[in-house]
Parts: sequence; C-alpha cells; structure tokens
Amino acid sequence: MLGLYLGASLLAFLAYAFDKSAARKRRWRIPERTLHLLSLFCGWPGAWAAQQLLRHKSSKRSFQRVFWVTVLLNCGMLAGLRHLLPAVG
Repeated sequence: MLGLYLGASLLAFLAYAFDKSAARKRRWRIPERTLHLLSLFCGWPGAWAAQQLLRHKSSKRSFQRVFWVTVLLNCGMLAGLRHLLPAVG
C-alpha cells in the first residue's frame, strides 16, 4: 500500500506542478475533475503537498471542499480495506 500511495502522490504532485505552469503560461490546463480523481485514488498526500508548496488551488474554496471530500473518501476506503483483508504478519 505504501508504494501505491507514494506513486500516486508523486503523480498528483507532478500534475499540480504541470497545471500551475500551464496556468501561468495560459496553456491547456488539467481539468479539476482529474486532479480530484488523482486525490481520490491514493494521491491526496502529494496533492496536498503541491497545494502547500506550490500555492496552487489552495485558496479556491470550491476546489478545497471537493478535495477534502476526496481525502475522507480515500481514508474511508482504506479503513474498509483493512477490515476486509486478513491481517498480515
């Protein structure tokens, strides 16, 4: 699981960095829905780090509301998986 979160977080961070750069250059942007899906599917730590370090999407309230819903949903799915899968070790 750690590898999944690290990989998805790296991908999310890079997506935010690309989107920030594209916004500055007035080029094609990554849709917000895509950024939210990356967060939902284990990339939220990287997305959160990008928001803080790059100051991207961190002050847009509507985006932040959906972002934190994706964090809660992901954590809920992770907790659910822990109960479904037998303990290892």
